[in-house]
Amino acid sequence: MSVLKHVFWIFLALLAAVALAFIAGVVNPHEKVNGLWLVVAAGCIYTLAYRFYGRWIARQVVELNNQRVTPAVRLNDGVNFHPTNKVVLFGHHFAAIAGAGPLLGPVLAAQFGFVPGFLWLVIGAVLAGAVQDFIILVASMRRNGRSLPEIAHDELGSVTGTATAVAVLFIVVVALAGLGFAVVNALYENAWGTFTIAMTIPIGLIMGFYLQKFRPGAVAEVSILGVVLLIAAVLFGRVVAQSSYAWLFEFDRPALVWLLAGYGFLASVLPGWMLLVPRGYLSTFMKLGVVFLLGFGVILMAPTIEMPRVTAFASGGGPIIPGTLFPFLFITIACGAVSGFHSLVSSGTTPKMIEQESQAVVGYAAMLLESFVGVMALIAASVLIPGDYLAINTTLSAEALAAMGFAPSRIAELSQMVEVDVAGRPGGAVSLAVGMASIFAALPGMSGLMAYWYQFALVFEALFILTTIDTGTRVARYLIQEMAGRVYAPFRRINWLPGVLLSSGLVVGAWSYLIGTGNISTIWPMFGAANQLLGTLALCIGTTVLIKMWKSPYLWVTAVPMLFVGVITLTGSYEMFWMFLKKAGTAATGQAFALYLDAVLVAVVAVLGLIVLSDGMRQWYGYVILKRPFTSSEVVVMAGGGSAGRTQTAICCDDEKRFKLPHGTGCC
Repeated sequence: MSVLKHVFWIFLALLAAVALAFIAGVVNPHEKVNGLWLVVAAGCIYTLAYRFYGRWIARQVVELNNQRVTPAVRLNDGVNFHPTNKVVLFGHHFAAIAGAGPLLGPVLAAQFGFVPGFLWLVIGAVLAGAVQDFIILVASMRRNGRSLPEIAHDELGSVTGTATAVAVLFIVVVALAGLGFAVVNALYENAWGTFTIAMTIPIGLIMGFYLQKFRPGAVAEVSILGVVLLIAAVLFGRVVAQSSYAWLFEFDRPALVWLLAGYGFLASVLPGWMLLVPRGYLSTFMKLGVVFLLGFGVILMAPTIEMPRVTAFASGGGPIIPGTLFPFLFITIACGAVSGFHSLVSSGTTPKMIEQESQAVVGYAAMLLESFVGVMALIAASVLIPGDYLAINTTLSAEALAAMGFAPSRIAELSQMVEVDVAGRPGGAVSLAVGMASIFAALPGMSGLMAYWYQFALVFEALFILTTIDTGTRVARYLIQEMAGRVYAPFRRINWLPGVLLSSGLVVGAWSYLIGTGNISTIWPMFGAANQLLGTLALCIGTTVLIKMWKSPYLWVTAVPMLFVGVITLTGSYEMFWMFLKKAGTAATGQAFALYLDAVLVAVVAVLGLIVLSDGMRQWYGYVILKRPFTSSEVVVMAGGGSAGRTQTAICCDDEKRFKLPHGTGCC
């Protein structure tokens, strides 16, 4: 068996190498690539990474130990802290981290060609994104499930903790604006799509009341009910769009911004069980089901990748993302490779649900699955003819695109097939839906159903996006209440109605303003840069955690990706700052104000990031080089030990560089 295992892993490595050779053009460089090679290469690399690199980090770096008692067991209250089955835990964590970023970022980054995006999706996830998620999850789990800003405050001090909290708030608001923009551009003047998405709100409410009030615990029943109602909404949406009542669901962009803001406010204020949780639960089935169905379609149909390996826009001047490949490819792809937003989940609900420390590897595995979602999105966008892809994702005329060398070819035909004018709908959502529908419609017996597949794909994307918008709005509301509570104590009470209404209104007003005044070339790079910067901060905090675990020889695991992502993000922020100022100088008064505000936001987030990084490095030098003593907020309670209520902070205090708890904790 041992020999067979070695043969299997060697075969997997060779298969990945062959697939990469076809993708990069080492083999048959003048032929178009089959999409199947991207799926094969990604699948092999993810499997190898989880088996070897992920396991090595778990065993050697963080030393997961099932003898340690987790917070889910010690602090079990049946509400926030509760031991969870490892399969359910993985499903929860993936559903929480898998927002719209891995769907839209790779689609927009396809402007630069499919090879750079594919390589960063895979390599970035394996060496940076999954590492960040895993390390922060372990750090939070060993600190009673504390949040990232709280860990930063405890381990790096009040300056870094405050800067991290403010940076998180800025980043969440910009992220919500970027994702909401995609929804608005996908649904304006689209009665079918708008009706279907609107129906997910009453469906969520029905599921919430059914599970909470009518049939508590009937998870299977409510799951079937939700899926059946969702399919019915997609099918009936076409009837509505072709009826005399279609005008009721045909909105322009400003109206959709107001409606989206209203939904975000409602989801933030209402009890979680009523709308937030059931819609998120429903989206989990859609996420996993559609991603694997799309992968099956690519394997079965083996579509040809029409996008060039690298386009002329790699040197800048692209109509979607205006900057050069470095650094804008990396901050455009964002969540599919590294996502700072994940660190909020890894230090949120998941560490409070882990029954045994060995289950914490879900932090590494779930990120690999999200990266696979990004690869599927990249394939779906790249099977479109480049001219059609650009015609959808820009508002440029066919003549202007032809002058660039990318003349639209089938855009009118595609619009007719999906029964919606898809030209001039930037944001990534529409081009992704068209690409997905093209793959699904190519399956046996599906040739005449492309319009249904298109709307189904839009619903799929919107469920991703709206789940992120409602959850993100609530998270930002909590942050505002926490910070405002330092000035006026009642704000700290999460259920204090005036605080809930005011903070929710501020959050919704901020991201809806950015949507209303921005465009995809300004909002998405801002979102990507902010998200990547939070990832850099999370890796910085993770590096500090490793130092305080006496793992200095392994600091490169977090420090190297931190430096790489940090350089990319700060470079992109610098370029965006001057780009916004330059555009503001030639824009009309109203638009100029919005661009100046964008520049200020980018500058503020970059400065906050520099504060955290510089303070962190200063402390690392003291701990590692000068051998200064330090304290750690890590809680150590071993199986068979003392009372959880008597756990205390571990202290660096002896010559052998080991943690020793104060007397009476009974840890060992």
